[in-house]
Amino acid sequence: MRRFVILEHDSPRGLHYDLMLETATLLVTWALSEMPASGKIIPAQQLPDHRRIYLEYEGEISGGRGTVCRWDKGTYLLSKRTSLMLELVLIGDRLRGRAKLFLVDPECQSWRFQYWAEDSPPS
Repeated sequence: MRRFVILEHDSPRGLHYDLMLETATLLVTWALSEMPASGKIIPAQQLPDHRRIYLEYEGEISGGRGTVCRWDKGTYLLSKRTSLMLELVLIGDRLRGRAKLFLVDPECQSWRFQYWAEDSPPS
């Protein structure tokens, strides 16, 4: 299974959470507007891909882009993928269950993220 990390990113634009999913060469990344919670739908913005170093990195980001600290880490399984949606199984230190990323505005790369804890299956 591949790894994931969620970084709490305190940036000049405000606090958000970067969800990063490992691929063979990089990290596919979304900025979540708030901390994930079971059942909650959270606005997400797809960001440019990041280097894999961020799986382990915590600290200051160059260029005055703030600081990051690891909020969660673990492995994930991609259970379904279409051009408009990703379904994941997350096995992390905090998040253990299913998650879904779905595209709501392709032009702006605006997505939504929803997570369901192991003990609360999706409806």
